[in-house]
Amino acid sequence: MAIKNQLKDKLHPKNIHRNGYNFKALIRVYPALKEFVFINKFGTETIDFSNAKAVKSMNTALLFTYYKLSFWDFPESNLCPAIPGRADYIHHLNDLLKFSGLTNKVKILDIGTGASCIYPILGNAIYDWKFVGTDTDENSLKSAGKILKKNKLTQFIELKQQLDSENIFKGIINKSDKYTATMCNPPFYKSEEEAMLANERKRKGLKIIDKASLRNFSGKQQELWYKGGEKAFVHTYLYESSMFKKQCFWFTSLISKKENVKGMYDSLEKLGATEIKTIPMQQGNKITRIVAWTFLNEKEQKEWN
Repeated sequence: MAIKNQLKDKLHPKNIHRNGYNFKALIRVYPALKEFVFINKFGTETIDFSNAKAVKSMNTALLFTYYKLSFWDFPESNLCPAIPGRADYIHHLNDLLKFSGLTNKVKILDIGTGASCIYPILGNAIYDWKFVGTDTDENSLKSAGKILKKNKLTQFIELKQQLDSENIFKGIINKSDKYTATMCNPPFYKSEEEAMLANERKRKGLKIIDKASLRNFSGKQQELWYKGGEKAFVHTYLYESSMFKKQCFWFTSLISKKENVKGMYDSLEKLGATEIKTIPMQQGNKITRIVAWTFLNEKEQKEWN
């Protein structure tokens, strides 16, 4: 019950996971989850969230039950995303688009889509959005492509490789392209060493002994760290967004570090942003936010569609 209340208080009102997890329903759809479910000391069904296989099994069951998937798999070295939090970004982005009258023919550019292709999958399943997902890692895109092909989603979700890891939009957005919005979950850490230290703290906090159980805390370089960390990545993201001002209505990004937000506002004002918004998000004890900005003036916004 405590888990349900915590989710209900902090997830988006439209997030189907805010009322907790119906494990019986999940197991009916994905029987492999059954071996990981147990009753905790509060009398509630749950899983061990420090167990890598349990976490992946849980996420697979959620996707099969609620998001129209029949296949979802990727290499052990890639990040395993938490579905409720990823769905929250989608719901908050939808609120922003509705506020701007952007409900028809929505096309989203997902920066760093990863091997799991999670944001395009959720956005298409929940709101029928079309996507272009980008990544610098060829193997991640191959994995994402396999997921899309097996679930017959290739007509709704396109994948593009960013060939230059120093760029974000350059080499991806062509002159004729037009996107309703972009979305991004930036690399958080400054280096592999910093990421590994954070993983070690998580292991100690969850009292994990088996290093193999760190699957849900793992991830490749482009998923977890970037030279200069989130601040440096976002600086490039902001600057390059100003090079494609008229080709996207809303640029958005998750921002984990609150102290980076003020600098973003200062930079965006200098770059000519006409509107900037901060949308708070929270899942459990994790607090984050979406920062959204546009370069379109009032007339251009009205004429967008």
